[in-house]
Amino acid sequence: MLPVNLKDFDKKVAENKSKLRRFLTKVEKNPPRHLDKIADQINTEVWQEVDCLSCANCCKKMSPTFTSKDLKRISAHLNMTEEEFRDKWLEYDKKDKDWMNKTQPCQFLDLKTNMCSIYEVRPADCSGFPHLNKKKMVDYIHVHKQNIQYCPATYKMVEKLSERAAAGAKASRERKEREA
Repeated sequence: MLPVNLKDFDKKVAENKSKLRRFLTKVEKNPPRHLDKIADQINTEVWQEVDCLSCANCCKKMSPTFTSKDLKRISAHLNMTEEEFRDKWLEYDKKDKDWMNKTQPCQFLDLKTNMCSIYEVRPADCSGFPHLNKKKMVDYIHVHKQNIQYCPATYKMVEKLSERAAAGAKASRERKEREA
């Protein structure tokens, strides 16, 4: 497993983000057979290639949403009231009706180690990120469209899925040509 080079990653995203988003839109509208099984296989491959601790881009450029359960759990862990916790670190997004970090990178990220100081009680949004192994992938495509620009694992998953779809389409065309 190689460490993530964020400069190289940002360059790849700039070159391919639109193409990968268009691909995801096609998948969302017309999901291939066995999409969840294919995504599960790719998920396994991706985590053999991507080292989150060498990246932490999600913690540097995104904010999780904090549920009421998250607020209770994390504030108790920090020996604070929920109100103290919210006042110190969070802001309320009126549009989405979510509590989110005031600043980026995340206040709980140790920038030297890329480790979370509240990992054992981190928000549910963080513990599920990047949501690659959800049972019905088609329900998370809108999330993957956003996350490809932040998460090398999501980017790699969508890239691999696109490559497999292209290879499958090519094999299908060749089979039809042979039969004709």
